[in-house]
Amino acid sequence: MKLLRRSRPRPDIDPGPVALHARNVRFDWSETPLHWMAAEPIASHLINSLNLLLPEGERMFCATYTEALPWVREEKLREAMLGFIGQEAMHAQTHDKVLHEVLAAHGIDPEPYLRQAEYLFRISLGPRENAGNARHQQLVERLTVIACLEHFFAYLGDWVLNADLEKFDADPRVADLFRWHGAEEVEHRHVAHDVAVYFGAGYVRRAAIMTLVFPVFIGLVLRGTKFLVQQDPALPDYGYPRLVRAVFAAMWRGALPGVPSLLRSALSTFKPGYNPETVGSTAQAIAYLAASPAARAAAS
Repeated sequence: MKLLRRSRPRPDIDPGPVALHARNVRFDWSETPLHWMAAEPIASHLINSLNLLLPEGERMFCATYTEALPWVREEKLREAMLGFIGQEAMHAQTHDKVLHEVLAAHGIDPEPYLRQAEYLFRISLGPRENAGNARHQQLVERLTVIACLEHFFAYLGDWVLNADLEKFDADPRVADLFRWHGAEEVEHRHVAHDVAVYFGAGYVRRAAIMTLVFPVFIGLVLRGTKFLVQQDPALPDYGYPRLVRAVFAAMWRGALPGVPSLLRSALSTFKPGYNPETVGSTAQAIAYLAASPAARAAAS
């Protein structure tokens, strides 16, 4: 299977607002290697750590938006939220299959980490038994957390659409998984921010929650990477200092997004008037989604 050639489209062909909808995809994971970037095992595990986090997180996104929908009177925003829910549900379902058909097939037991992810997203970030304004404010906080996370997912989506993973001997199916997912994150990047603002999440609240979400997200990804490395018989049991050095080295080689660009992306959300539309290209995302091998296989 050949990977798609990617290039940023010219800005004059940007399609503007698009109607969001879930796309069926079909992946065959039967021969997928654990080190799906053969030349970059640590980078492979770090990106694979998202498979541990994403299903529970995206189910929380769907549940929170379903809870919020009755409060929304703006029809276009409701339509965008419904499209977002459909896409996130498909993401959760697809990454769940990777857990069982790729990781488990290579002797990785994801359950200990998944239990922690369940606690985080179902209990810590789940609905509370509050009433009245307290319950509403807690909903607004969860919507703001989602907006902060969605900024990073859009950033990562833009990165993976443009990263030259082929030079690391990337497995085309896993590369397509993350590019399909990343393209939809770019496509719906405005929704979570718009919803949080609609529910009254002002600049101070968004900035405060981003200050918490950014280090927690990085910590969870690093913890997931260490969890996978520990169970990989082909790698030594890295301690955190050695693992961090290996991650930085993979970033330097271009197998992972670099720290400077990640920090710039996080800091951009603190600018007054921040707009997620500046992250990535809708035209590029739609072009990839139209040609994604997994999406085309499901449509045939």
